[in-house]
Amino acid sequence: MTRIAITGHRGLPNPTRALVDAALRAELRQAIQPLVGVSCLADGADALFAQAVLDEGGQLVAVLPAQRYRERLPADYHPTYDALLQQATEVVTMDYDRPGREAYMAASVRMVTGADHLVAVWDGQPAAGRGGTADVVTHAQDHGVPVTVIWPDGCQRG
Repeated sequence: MTRIAITGHRGLPNPTRALVDAALRAELRQAIQPLVGVSCLADGADALFAQAVLDEGGQLVAVLPAQRYRERLPADYHPTYDALLQQATEVVTMDYDRPGREAYMAASVRMVTGADHLVAVWDGQPAAGRGGTADVVTHAQDHGVPVTVIWPDGCQRG
């Protein structure tokens, strides 16, 4: 069984979403089956990864940063979030009431703990704040978890 965690940018524009989705699916097809994907289910890379894991027949583990996490996600994303959460075989909710930088980092640390691999949809730039993609990549590397960075040519941040 291969356990893969995801970190990555949110709010990706549609052309970037398509490029990232194709790259994530190609990466997952190479994984040793059975596959377990671990995601915080944020809009953007997390959701693309979660759906790709399910489409590949894998199990989805959702790690939610806080009890009221859904409130911080875009309203138009709620139906996708709800559908992914409903398909998760396991849901872990961190011990925070409201999401914030500390909660995001705690959830990311939890995802990386026990992961065989981390996939990072990352443009290589420093994190905008604690718990960002760059911080999660650094944490994984510091703890010996292999990291694959996905940022296909032509991708742009939203």
